[in-house]
Amino acid sequence: DGRKPIRVAVPRLARIANFDDLDPLAAEADVRVIVIEEGSPIPGDADVVLLPGSKATLADLAFLRNQGWDVDIRAHVRRGGRVVGLCGGYQMLGRRVRDPDGVEGDQGEAPGLGLLDVETVITGDKTLEDVEAVDAASGEAVNGFEMHMGLTEGADRARPWMTLADGRHEGAVSPDGRVMGCYLHGLFAADGFR
Repeated sequence: DGRKPIRVAVPRLARIANFDDLDPLAAEADVRVIVIEEGSPIPGDADVVLLPGSKATLADLAFLRNQGWDVDIRAHVRRGGRVVGLCGGYQMLGRRVRDPDGVEGDQGEAPGLGLLDVETVITGDKTLEDVEAVDAASGEAVNGFEMHMGLTEGADRARPWMTLADGRHEGAVSPDGRVMGCYLHGLFAADGFR
């Protein structure tokens, strides 16, 4: 049909978690998942940059900056590209990430990428549960699971990405709708949503 595949660029974080979140996307005939390796830039012609989960958000945020990927992501957004963050990737999209008790490693905090008006505090309380949700934009159902430590709050949470089956809102979407993140893993397995 002559359409170019949707190019999804995924920076390979040093402490990546749940890499299998990408498998359903990679299986799509009209999607090309490009894993960006250490030392390589994020391609300027990517349609979407997907920040995956992380076992240590602050450490991977520092790694991302060390690679220059923060600059690439901001340029991508300026060009009109979309950014999706899952779990730790969602936390990185906000204004600030704090780990006051050193739950994931060293105690500390760092500015996030500032693409969502949210802030995250990493806490020792781990959330682990299967969830059913509905995508706020399309109404498509998804099943997934939450597995994270931390609480993310801020103004962009008023535009949730998902609504959970129990009515709670999950995630955040930027005012222009091009940047979004949530804590749900496995959501791309839902065919209609994907």
